[in-house]
Amino acid sequence: MSDRRAKLRFVTFLTFVRFPLVLVFFGLAIAYSLCGAAWMFPAALVAIVAGAVTDLFDGYFARRFRVETRFGAHADPLMDKFFYLATLPLLVFVAARDGNIRHAIVLLGLTILFLTRDQWATFLRSIGSLRGVAPPAAWSDRARAAINFPLICCIYYFEESPARTVSPALLYMLEAAAAAVNLASVYIYTRHYRPCLAEAMEPVGDNGK
Repeated sequence: MSDRRAKLRFVTFLTFVRFPLVLVFFGLAIAYSLCGAAWMFPAALVAIVAGAVTDLFDGYFARRFRVETRFGAHADPLMDKFFYLATLPLLVFVAARDGNIRHAIVLLGLTILFLTRDQWATFLRSIGSLRGVAPPAAWSDRARAAINFPLICCIYYFEESPARTVSPALLYMLEAAAAAVNLASVYIYTRHYRPCLAEAMEPVGDNGK
């Protein structure tokens, strides 16, 4: 039992350590953009890569150690939302400050898409939970995590690295792939929860609104 609790604490740590890592990245990225101290860029990059890695591995270890919990199932999407809320607007700021207005506009569109998808999925889950419907086990969720988090790291590297080795064409291709996977996720979730939505839209009773 103690071994199982240790594994659960480890998985929980992986989930919640994303929060301070993203805060560190945000602070260092802003500071580097304003004052340009050389050490701040690699430190910020390490922080955001570490934050992305925790998302890829907390679910993996939860399944491997068989310590999946309903708490973890809600905590992980919460940390994902914080990751997006902290990183995506910052990337828009960095791109615009560097003079890459076209890329900043693309990133603004991705920001709206990513955050809208998360809010829509949360709304559908809340509707489904009232009726005992679980989220779909969709390939799009795994593909989304596998693309979005490394992509955010690559975008920051592309915008702020003193020696840009990432091809702009390759970056735009990855961003297009991320947009497609996020749209696919919206469609899959909507289709899965459509009966719940239809039921929720029915009047609750003669005196209901």
